[in-house]
Amino acid sequence: MKKGKFTGYAKWGYIFCIPFFLAYAIFQLYPTFYTIIIGFTDLKGVAATDWHFLKDDLFANYKFILGNAMFRKAFGNTVKLWVFNFIPQISLALLLTAWFTDRRFKIKGEGFFKVVFYMPNIITAATIAILFSSLFGFPMGPVNDLLMRFGFIDEPYNFLIKKNVAQYIIMFIQTWMWYGYTMIILISGVLGISTEIFEAAEVDGANGWQTFWLITIPNIKTILLFTLVTSLIGGLNMFDIPQLFVFGGGPDNATMTTNIFIYNQAFKGSYMYNRASAASMIMFVIIVVLSALLFYLLRDKDEKALERIKKEERKAQKIRAKEAAARGQM
Repeated sequence: MKKGKFTGYAKWGYIFCIPFFLAYAIFQLYPTFYTIIIGFTDLKGVAATDWHFLKDDLFANYKFILGNAMFRKAFGNTVKLWVFNFIPQISLALLLTAWFTDRRFKIKGEGFFKVVFYMPNIITAATIAILFSSLFGFPMGPVNDLLMRFGFIDEPYNFLIKKNVAQYIIMFIQTWMWYGYTMIILISGVLGISTEIFEAAEVDGANGWQTFWLITIPNIKTILLFTLVTSLIGGLNMFDIPQLFVFGGGPDNATMTTNIFIYNQAFKGSYMYNRASAASMIMFVIIVVLSALLFYLLRDKDEKALERIKKEERKAQKIRAKEAAARGQM
């Protein structure tokens, strides 16, 4: 009877899961497999539906993308924009995390500050890109107006035609958008650490800096790994801010990312869906490899060593049990 009740409840659980799996299969799984397939075909052109597998060289699209100078430049831009926004982002998030979680500080309005720091992440990326494009507008824009009013410049400065300046602004926007989110994630990890550890450190005379680096950081290693991997995935898929802040890839294509390159291949010019698909799969492989490498490098070595010791102990127990059984038979 109990088994029947369990089976009945399980049945309804599976039924309620059906809509999700249907939506996932239609809008995620099918497009993913279709993208993989057309990377080996000649599919191109507006509203094209007929395609054929490449007979002469099945990997021709992949070779073209890997040998394309614009793709390599876009990939270099993407890595640069991610690295140089992630470093200040994680640094600022760690600093604020140490500030908010240190028991020695009693910050008034702590909740208000957390909301303010997190708020940029709530605003859509498209909105922020258009906002900053207006702020740094030429010849009339708030930033130019303030710089001229305070005498820093004599005439309007066109920020968006300078390669390095456009990249720095995008890095700043990405940092400003995401440091609050990263801070909240890190704070949640710190709050999960037992207070007894911090109390013991305080009794031993550890100061705030020592407590943070020798206790807090090692105990949130998993959270840091999560933050790094998710930031890597998001950074290598950067699209909204660079595309809407400076249209067309910016000066000398300095703000063109791989996703913008893929978008241009698929929806501009000759509509090269096959090449866009190949570029997408190359980026997918790169992200998977880098994520796996990060997981390997930042794995918990102590836990692995403990598992290895336990495994060896279980083997030794089995051997002793077999030897005892053999002696008993004799």
